[in-house]
Amino acid sequence: MELTDWIGFLGVSQILLAYFLNVIGKVSNKSLVFILLNVVGAAMACFASILLKYWPFIILEGVWTLVSIYALLNLKKVS
Repeated sequence: MELTDWIGFLGVSQILLAYFLNVIGKVSNKSLVFILLNVVGAAMACFASILLKYWPFIILEGVWTLVSIYALLNLKKVS
């Protein structure tokens, strides 16, 4: 596997971990852990997609990152 593959793999793994932890009830979708896993994971997956020049996933992961950052900013306001 290339470095780009590893970056994408780690990013997607973080997103899936956040989802799994939420589904089994270990973290809330409003928890800092859930949101940070999504921010970092989506940003890494987006970066890997940029390196691969694969536009569908650049858009998907870019929007996912922005939405997660929005959730993080709103979490800070509520706290």
